[in-house]
Amino acid sequence: MHRTIDPRVLYFGTPVVLLGTANDDGSANLAPMSSVWWVGRSCMLGLDETSRTTENLTRTGECVLNLPSSALVAAVDRLALLTGSPVVPEHKRRKGYRYEPDKFGAAGLTPLPAETVGAPRVAECPVHLEAVVDRVHAFAEEDSGVVAVDARIVRVHVEEDLLVPGSRRYIDADRWDPLIMKFCEFYGGGPNLHPSALARGWEMPARRAAETATRGEPPHVRC
Repeated sequence: MHRTIDPRVLYFGTPVVLLGTANDDGSANLAPMSSVWWVGRSCMLGLDETSRTTENLTRTGECVLNLPSSALVAAVDRLALLTGSPVVPEHKRRKGYRYEPDKFGAAGLTPLPAETVGAPRVAECPVHLEAVVDRVHAFAEEDSGVVAVDARIVRVHVEEDLLVPGSRRYIDADRWDPLIMKFCEFYGGGPNLHPSALARGWEMPARRAAETATRGEPPHVRC
């Protein structure tokens, strides 16, 4: 039987992206996000209009969408409540965000130069999508605080191990285990993978992965 509810979070599951952009001083910024979808060679990104990432995208018109596998969940979680903006907006401060200028260092990840844009790639991510911005516009209801960024993929880098054997164009879906964000929690290969700082910020109910981690039992990760 179905029940009519008013969920606080309407987020049924999308891939996590580490969005690489360039700051105005030339340094690298890295932000985890998962409000993203693709059609053909284009994608739409949903972002907080106050974020440093949105500022960088609007100014430079380019980025790299780095797609982490489920094995990188701990590194992604270390970025969850960090912002590259020196002045932390109040709505983020209430969730526990803090300013961190060195996102790569904080996450323990390695920057790589892109080939067609000035934004950074993430060496540890199996997929890098270099992209240019076509349009930035308001999204959802008036004063939502969210913008939609329409971007176009201009170059794709994929770990060789993910390709169908003998192919240079096809990714083997059985070999690709993307990190998924579902209702503010991390998933990959089926189970909940790791306690989520973002879920704590949103005051979401605790999941079993958080409970087992507290008892010292490692959450299941399929690499």
